[in-house]
Amino acid sequence: MTAVAPHPGYVTDTALEHDVLAALDTVLDPELDQPITELKFVRSILIDEAGVTVHLRLPTSFCSPNFAYLMGSDALDALEDVNGVGQVRVLLDDHHDSDKINAGLDARAGYKGTFGVEALDSLDELRLTFQRKAHTAAMERCVAAEIAAGRVTVADVDRLALRDLPRGHHKAALLRRRMELGLSICPNSLVVVDEEGHALPADQIPMRLRFARSVRISMEGNSHFCRGLLATRYADDDQCDGASGPVITNLRETPRAHPRSEQE
Repeated sequence: MTAVAPHPGYVTDTALEHDVLAALDTVLDPELDQPITELKFVRSILIDEAGVTVHLRLPTSFCSPNFAYLMGSDALDALEDVNGVGQVRVLLDDHHDSDKINAGLDARAGYKGTFGVEALDSLDELRLTFQRKAHTAAMERCVAAEIAAGRVTVADVDRLALRDLPRGHHKAALLRRRMELGLSICPNSLVVVDEEGHALPADQIPMRLRFARSVRISMEGNSHFCRGLLATRYADDDQCDGASGPVITNLRETPRAHPRSEQE
């Protein structure tokens, strides 16, 4: 919602509001592979003449700090790419490492600069791990859908190519994940590949798909669990409960466009 009415002669800058929301839509929970906006992790957005301040929240106070930092950092990067946004702040609420994470984000200190010796892996290594999981789950969804539709048999999965997949959400997600990892999106490329994008011998494919199915089920189960935890944790939040959000306060104004007169 927009909190205040603009001054006479001005209107609220809804275009910037739209761009900010669109930027946050691109930020994914690394483990669940879903937008933080869809998961209701964005608690509030304040847009004023100085810039934008976003408050994030998570299902528990003890959610993994590296996941939390990754989402905050990605939100910061996405928002700073918005044209005309001004100064950007991203704050994590109600987490046991909120102070450390918020200080690191404010200082643009980076993951290792924020956590020091606690940061066992670099942010790039962490991101790669979850990108590979997301690709594995997307691959399994496509294969399972083709088998269920009767367009391919289990015995023929080793020959299933990207060109054989019908257009739709599952294929688009798979291609997006392959692009993120630098894997081939050539229509003739095989669907079932290893983490490096290499084709697998036919006798290894059943094991690869069983593993991929376990990854996909784990991600979907965690998503359902996290949504429930968030809804319970913030059920009593009068401004933004765990099933809604974000609260948008837009104080940025732009001159009202006046209709041209007949003489003009």
